[in-house]
Amino acid sequence: MSQQKSDYADETDIDETLDDHPDEAAIEATVENLEANGFEVVVVDSAAAALETLQSHIPAGASVMNGHSTTLEEIGFTEYLSAGEHDWESLPDEIWSTEDDEERQAARRESQTAEYFLGGVNAIAQSGELVAADRSGSRIGAYPFAAGNVVIVSGTNKIVPTLSDALDRLESVAYPLENERAQEAYGVESAIAKQLIFRQELDEGRTTVVLVRERLGY
Repeated sequence: MSQQKSDYADETDIDETLDDHPDEAAIEATVENLEANGFEVVVVDSAAAALETLQSHIPAGASVMNGHSTTLEEIGFTEYLSAGEHDWESLPDEIWSTEDDEERQAARRESQTAEYFLGGVNAIAQSGELVAADRSGSRIGAYPFAAGNVVIVSGTNKIVPTLSDALDRLESVAYPLENERAQEAYGVESAIAKQLIFRQELDEGRTTVVLVRERLGY
């Protein structure tokens, strides 16, 4: 089942002005404000470099979980985690190998407290806030508190000037694309049911944002 943005973009009406590459001054301002808000920030030039960053960032033996993220798929992380050529405990593989529905759901909830939880966001304001939403909450539930460490990977195309613009991007770029994906993948429409504005990280070193100078994700 394809999860590539290109499979849905041509069929979907989105606001292209909120899905463009920012200039270097905008990236620098975003990094400065994210760091001022307590986030660790790493900027890389490519998807391959982003994957290498994750490989070196997560220590051996750590329990690792990820929420659904087209960006993580595009940089190759989802495949890498599942392939098992690492020294981590892959919680997604444990969860989806569980046949009992109730046990699987319980394991999904428990996985929110993974030592390292990886995912994406739908928009980043230059003023230093992250915006993400989900239909069920399984993708963003770990971000505020539950996980020991959070790593968020985002293309720089998700950077917009203000928090208001970030909320607009969620509605006019991320949701239409995700809705198309959800209907093809699950046969149901998506919904902005659970929404997070991550304004500050108060636990030093807990949340890292990896910014990739590519157009990635929703």
